[in-house]
Amino acid sequence: LKMKITASNIAEMQCAKEFSEHKARVNSLNYSNDGMHMISSSDDESIVLYHCDTGTKDRSLNSKKYGVDLIHFSHNVTDAIHCSSKVDDTIRYLSLHDNKYIRYFSGHSKKVITLAMSPIDDTFISASLDKSIRLWDLRSANCQGLMQLQHKAIAAFDPEGLIFAAGVNSEQIKLYDLRSYDKGPFTTFQFDLESTCDWTSMKFSPNGKQILMCTNGEHMKLVDSFTGNVIHELKGHKNTRRNALEATFSPDSNFVFCGSSDLSIYSWSAETGSIVAQLPTTHTPFLQQVAFNPRFYVLASACSNVHFWVPSDDE
Repeated sequence: LKMKITASNIAEMQCAKEFSEHKARVNSLNYSNDGMHMISSSDDESIVLYHCDTGTKDRSLNSKKYGVDLIHFSHNVTDAIHCSSKVDDTIRYLSLHDNKYIRYFSGHSKKVITLAMSPIDDTFISASLDKSIRLWDLRSANCQGLMQLQHKAIAAFDPEGLIFAAGVNSEQIKLYDLRSYDKGPFTTFQFDLESTCDWTSMKFSPNGKQILMCTNGEHMKLVDSFTGNVIHELKGHKNTRRNALEATFSPDSNFVFCGSSDLSIYSWSAETGSIVAQLPTTHTPFLQQVAFNPRFYVLASACSNVHFWVPSDDE
């Protein structure tokens, strides 16, 4: 990032590219670690790859047999893992190069709601409505670790790939050491049970100091990852459809972005918790997905179309 991200230049961001490759809701956006590539998946069972340096589409693939959800690059941009939206709840490891499956990861008996790749190795984590969290290794079809919980959970890796967090029953965050997760969590943060919404996904800030709890309501929690204190409740956006809104941090961890049912992208200061920008979009009829590039000043947003946002030329 050559350009510093500030509240004023966020407010001046403009939509530079629009892609209308998908014909239904985009259900996930994911960047490669180097920020040069992005991938999107849709309820129409299609997958689209993009070049971020040129802002162009690379190619499209389909997963008609199993459907596709929660797609993620592995550690190279030629492969991806994704959940299934039909047939069963198997996680699939796909070669994007020749559109063939490399491996299947079976074990979950209900819909997978979290899928996350370790930032450092071939480990990945999944959480399901079957109230379990599973750890996997891309090189083996066998589950490497299983945590059976009393309630539904979501999960995330920290940026160092040394610990993972589980958000349980919209009221607890449990932190596990990856090397000794079988001993149970080393810390549990307890919160008041969410009365108006559910936690739908969680993310560590890039600097590892905060955990963002995304919800299907009209607020998000920003939690101190060391103390468990709620730093801010991020509010002001709308969510009339009770969508699982997917939020994102800027690469410097200073700002949070989320879509809204008023079809604007909202940005908050992670320091103050206040809204710093509201960017109107041409998305319709909803805006559920946003993702900030980990290396470049580019924000992606999606309804069924995918938009790339960049700083204004005036900046």
